[in-house]
Amino acid sequence: MQRSSDSRLERKKAMSLRKLPELNAGARGRIQSFVSPSAMSRWTPGIQAAAGDSSDNTISILDVIGEDWWTGEGVTSNRIAGALRAIGERDVVVNVNSPGGDMFEGVAIYNQLRMHPGRVTVNILGMAASAASVIAMAGDEIRIGRPSFLMIHNCWCLAAGNRHDFAALSEQMAPFDAAMADVYQERTGVDLKRITSLMDKESWIGGSVAVADGWADALLEDSAIKQGSDTQASAVRRIEAALRASGMPRSEAQRVLSEFKSGLSDSAGNGGLSDSAAKPVAAASLQNLLNAMKG
Repeated sequence: MQRSSDSRLERKKAMSLRKLPELNAGARGRIQSFVSPSAMSRWTPGIQAAAGDSSDNTISILDVIGEDWWTGEGVTSNRIAGALRAIGERDVVVNVNSPGGDMFEGVAIYNQLRMHPGRVTVNILGMAASAASVIAMAGDEIRIGRPSFLMIHNCWCLAAGNRHDFAALSEQMAPFDAAMADVYQERTGVDLKRITSLMDKESWIGGSVAVADGWADALLEDSAIKQGSDTQASAVRRIEAALRASGMPRSEAQRVLSEFKSGLSDSAGNGGLSDSAAKPVAAASLQNLLNAMKG
């Protein structure tokens, strides 16, 4: 056990003398990467840092990666770039609870944090899945909650076309999977074949195992994490994931949810509810729909 700990320290010292690998997402072509339904279904969006995010050198990644079509929200590389400019060259703390999303946005954020001149501490509060797990690897120190998870898998996308289109798409995606595996291997020291095997079968790595196997450096105290309330947007995202998991095309899922949203707006208008009163009604209706789908 001591030898393993010593080798990890040596690896970290060596890493401090060189940059982590740069990921290139410029050649994405027709690939559209989305959050996987399995990650979305397991995400608890209300998890956040117990101390709040009031510090001016803290960045919160508590949403899907990339812009969300429903709300226009989500964590984008433009937002992270702005936050890093405001922080300057100081150390930064990045709090993460995300089901992933657009891998290419995740790659851009990873590169931004990788190049930050200050020390980067990543706290995995609930989940760092898919694209969010790539972002987490940019931390000089990675801390994870005991009940929290990293999830790694091959790039997940939606596609349409004939068999030749899918064959071409497979060739396009392979280099991105290989690049992610290289970053995981460089940061953790885990054997590359082991990493690719974990990615192939979509692997969830819990807090204690993540520390023991080198995916994280330390466990977060339970008192550092709290459970807040879910938002209307997060309920909608989970409903969309459930619809897509049932085989419904993304465009159709969006149409269904848009009609549902319009119906809520009409009901609020006919009932004379103010915007502030209508939001809780909409959130409750969305949650009821989600519960009904689970049942």
